[in-house]
Amino acid sequence: MSTADAYVPNELLSRLVGDRMYSVEFVVTDYVQFRFDGPPTGDGPVTLNCYVWPKVIYDGTIWQEVDLGYADALRKMTPGTVVSTSEQAGSGIRITLDTGVIILHPKTEEVDVEIADLTGFPDHEWMVWRPGEDIFEDLA
Repeated sequence: MSTADAYVPNELLSRLVGDRMYSVEFVVTDYVQFRFDGPPTGDGPVTLNCYVWPKVIYDGTIWQEVDLGYADALRKMTPGTVVSTSEQAGSGIRITLDTGVIILHPKTEEVDVEIADLTGFPDHEWMVWRPGEDIFEDLA
C-alpha cells in the first residue's frame, strides 16, 4: 500500500477476481501461502501470505487447521478461480473461488504480529493486515 494512499477496503484484494489460485504452500508450521495467476511481472506471482490459519469452506464443510483433512481441503481448492472478494470490519477477509472459500478472521490470541499480506502486483502495490488496524480493528 502506498503511504500516500488512503486504505480502501477490498480495493487491492479485489484485483484477485478472475485470477486462478494455482498453489497452496505450507511454510514449515508457521503460515500458508496462496499464489495466484496475476499479470506477469519480474517480481514473481501475486501471493497472499496468511500468518494465521484461515478457515476454508470446501465441498460444503467448514475446515479449520486443527481438522483432519484441512490440508487436503486447501489442496483440492487448486486450481480455483477467484469469483469475489470482500473485506469487512468484524468479519475480516473472504476470498470466494469457484472451488471454495478462504476466510481470514482470527481470534486475538491467534495473532502474533501480522494476519496476512498481499504482494506481487505489477504496480508494486501491497497490503499488510494487522490486528487493531483497518478491517481488523475489532482485534485490538
